Amino acid sequence: MKTVVFDLDGTLADTSGDLIAAANNCFRQMGEGDLLHPERDAGTALLGGRAMLNLGMERLGRARDAAAVDEYYPKLLEHYARDIDTHTLLYPGAMEAVAELKALGYRVAICTNKPEALAELLLTRLGVREAFGAMLGADTLPVRKPDPEHLFETARRAGGDPAQCVLIGDSDTDRKTAAAAGVPCVLVTFGPSGEDMAALEPEALLEDFKDLPALVTRLIGAAA
Repeated sequence: MKTVVFDLDGTLADTSGDLIAAANNCFRQMGEGDLLHPERDAGTALLGGRAMLNLGMERLGRARDAAAVDEYYPKLLEHYARDIDTHTLLYPGAMEAVAELKALGYRVAICTNKPEALAELLLTRLGVREAFGAMLGADTLPVRKPDPEHLFETARRAGGDPAQCVLIGDSDTDRKTAAAAGVPCVLVTFGPSGEDMAALEPEALLEDFKDLPALVTRLIGAAA
């Protein structure tokens, strides 16, 4: 079976608002107030909790303060879990594209570097978890993206052939994962880092989810 594997943060959903809020909660606990901006720092938010904490510490003149980042990272995750879907929104047309892909006979799955429990919680809260045949997080396996085995195992658990899949993502990590796996990569241009995606030279860029089914059919057919 051919499989379409999606990244989560910045690809299927804009999660940056809730991630920024969790990081700013940590900075307030430090007595520093909100150090990250919901819009200007959205790209950093989608790189994960440690990236946000490192950016804030840098703005405090404490760059590479690993001890502080290690101390507050668990607190960030706790706050994020409590308010994981306050500001998060699925991108327009995402689930319609998923439904059309399934109708065309593709397996669909999620491969994310978000911790598995948080990804499961978010997808359940958004009411879309059952739409995906598999969901593997950062800690599901001993490896994670950009290791291609993370992608391969996601396809397998969805009932697909790892050699016949395409990865839909929004980052250099996704691009490297697909390249290492030898499969096509589609990078979305509507996320916070969208303007940077062309420079990564993916097999295709996606501006609107309505175009994804035809794009996937072309790419997987060409790869076969």
